[in-house]
Amino acid sequence: MKNGIHPSYREVCFQDLSNGFKFVTRSCATTKESIKLEDGRELPLIKLETTSETHPFYTGTQKSVDNLGGRVEKFRNKFARVGLKK
Repeated sequence: MKNGIHPSYREVCFQDLSNGFKFVTRSCATTKESIKLEDGRELPLIKLETTSETHPFYTGTQKSVDNLGGRVEKFRNKFARVGLKK
């Protein structure tokens, strides 16, 4: 590998802004913020809007479109004959 052409690959702390959940992983992402962890390490901080801790798909709170007041069924009934050949 050539020296000086690769980004800095280091440990970074990601924080979920909606509930404060933090996790540490390695990344090349750049940031100007840093955070001091409970174990004394100071790491770059990247703030996220959603992580697996708060995303509806991972938490099991995702709603099915078919169960939202019958809107899908109304649509199917309304446009059932559109496009049918006579």
